[in-house]
Amino acid sequence: MSIYFDFSVFSGEFFPVSVLIYALVVGVLTGICASLLGVNLVLKRYSMIGDGLSHVGFLALALAALLGIPTAQNIYITIPVVMAAAFFLMWLSDSGKLKGDAATALVSVGTVAVGYIIFALAEAGAAEVCSGLFGASILTMNAEDMWLCIILCGVVLLLYVLFFNRIFAVTFDEGFVKASGLNVKASNLLLSALTAVTVVVGMKLMGSIMISALIVIPAITSMRLFKTFRSVVLGSAVISVICFLLGFMFSVTFVVSRPDSYVSSTVMLPVGATVVCFNVLALSVAGIVGKIRARRSA
Repeated sequence: MSIYFDFSVFSGEFFPVSVLIYALVVGVLTGICASLLGVNLVLKRYSMIGDGLSHVGFLALALAALLGIPTAQNIYITIPVVMAAAFFLMWLSDSGKLKGDAATALVSVGTVAVGYIIFALAEAGAAEVCSGLFGASILTMNAEDMWLCIILCGVVLLLYVLFFNRIFAVTFDEGFVKASGLNVKASNLLLSALTAVTVVVGMKLMGSIMISALIVIPAITSMRLFKTFRSVVLGSAVISVICFLLGFMFSVTFVVSRPDSYVSSTVMLPVGATVVCFNVLALSVAGIVGKIRARRSA
């Protein structure tokens, strides 16, 4: 058995090149938005909220399937459901009624369980459930998905830039923000809403389980390499894009040639899982670089 990479997929021989472009645009934009928001969530110790929202996304997909809503239109139910869950988790955490990690764990496990039951009631097949958890094939991406992603990610990036100073302040010192007369709850709700939209946008390609990795891992990786907040934010976005591009290229060009077969079989690896693996690899490399720096400075 031999393993190699076949770049003929970009020739349009197997499927339209436009499908690859749609997936690339969606993946890059989602990665940028998720990584930027991830820095703030990790620093505020709200990183598990992204994981909780991704599980809520699975429940939202199940509700859409039960109601018979077409895949192209399920965003009209996933965004409200995930956003409501984001506000609920933030309220639980801020009110002190339930610790943040406990609330997230409760929501994560509960929504996945209920979502799986709803998928069963909707008589959804294993393929639909699996795509909801781990992402659909890139062959299902279309121009509508790409333009919807461009619009929603554009809104997320615009609001993030416009309210950057306020988000920065509330990330590090909520007491100072309150003393300045600014509304802390509004800033936290904005951060939650932007995270909810990003999770929904990335679910189709990355899956409701995998999308949370794009929020947390690039941010942690960047923190091990850079020191200032701005450099961490920019570094997180760059790392996320590079890992996505490497993971995407790896997944669509991977080929296994078996000796007992006259035809080589192209194994289309799941994009979401492959991208996450490259993010984990980047985090490992950053950890090694951090240790080397610490020894040299000691």
